[in-house]
Amino acid sequence: MGEERAPVRVVSADRQQLELRPMDLDGLVAADHPVRAMWAAVERLDLRAFYEPIRAREHEPGRPPTDPKVLVALWLYATAEGIGSARELERLCGEHHAYQWLRGGVPINYHLLSDFRVGHERALDELLTQVLAVLLQQKLITLRCVSQDGLRVRASAGTSSFRRRIKLKEWLAIARQQVEVVKASDAARVTAAQRAAQERAARERATRLEQALENLEAVVAQRAAQRGGRKPKGEARASSTDATARTMKMSDGGFRPAYNIQLASVPESQVIVGVQVSTCASDQGQVPAMLAQVVARTGQQPAEYLVDGGYTDKASVAHCAARGVTLYGPEPRRPGMEPGQPRPGDTEAVRDWRQRMQTPEAKEIYKQRASTSERVNADLRTHRTLDRMMVRGVHRVSCIALWNVLAYNLLRWIALAGTS
Repeated sequence: MGEERAPVRVVSADRQQLELRPMDLDGLVAADHPVRAMWAAVERLDLRAFYEPIRAREHEPGRPPTDPKVLVALWLYATAEGIGSARELERLCGEHHAYQWLRGGVPINYHLLSDFRVGHERALDELLTQVLAVLLQQKLITLRCVSQDGLRVRASAGTSSFRRRIKLKEWLAIARQQVEVVKASDAARVTAAQRAAQERAARERATRLEQALENLEAVVAQRAAQRGGRKPKGEARASSTDATARTMKMSDGGFRPAYNIQLASVPESQVIVGVQVSTCASDQGQVPAMLAQVVARTGQQPAEYLVDGGYTDKASVAHCAARGVTLYGPEPRRPGMEPGQPRPGDTEAVRDWRQRMQTPEAKEIYKQRASTSERVNADLRTHRTLDRMMVRGVHRVSCIALWNVLAYNLLRWIALAGTS
């Protein structure tokens, strides 16, 4: 037998050992890290609208809140990275170097992040206009041609949540009774926090049902408009979960609760110049409002406007013609009707549009729409956070849409400025 050897000697892990590491937050990320470009872009923006609600002032008592500039930058960078959860963003701020650097040591929690994300619709809308003004000033975009398309995004509601008026009234009565039951319950069995949470949940349930009943009239009006004034089949329904959501036909052919997010973008730079959240499943009649928004945001009117076949109703064609905007969109095909031929009731603007769309020049110009709107829609759905809504109500959905558009446009700004 050989000589017995001594036990091996290795350096083992000691996770109880204290270590002192010289480190500053600025050293966490490289000089060329994308998060620095995002922060630099945010610093160039006027964020006064986000500071207006703050009541804490210099030389006065009160606890100062977290700097809105940091919260804006955090949500823009998170949205650009496809992060749409406040809890996930809170976790990243504690574990990921880029988010730690962006946070800069300010206090945050997921409640603060969640409330900030959906509490500044007007400020976000103004911020989008401001970003477009900078891009126009730097001549990174032009408004010669604009393309519009709709993106249907699944709402935070189930199909089974849609109920008729009678059922909604029954549920509302039960919900109101539940509120009173929670208020009168034995407080000794639960903590104050648990009791407050139970009361809040009961009140929110009753509020959602009240909103669903109020929105039934809007549902009835929309259905009548879609059927040309004819009486719709069946009784109108509204969602008890998200009162402003509507059942829409999705890209896969199925019908689900959703929002119709309208987007207008520039083909050359692929920058989004207009965004509007619609509760109407149809794209008909969406052109005038979006065209007016583009003009209001940029101060310029596009010469050419590209849309798909769902937007080419006679009223929209006439609206564009009256404002000197050349509309390009496919003519709906009808059996027995030759494309480009005038039809009974056509105005001069509609006849011109039909004939224009048969020319090779118009067909060549229209090719830009697919490479612009389809790409923008795919980017927001696949790489950002517009695959499904996790908030309820049209105003909160509008906030999420604006965050996505702002994050996308800032990325385009960084890319265009780097190549100009």
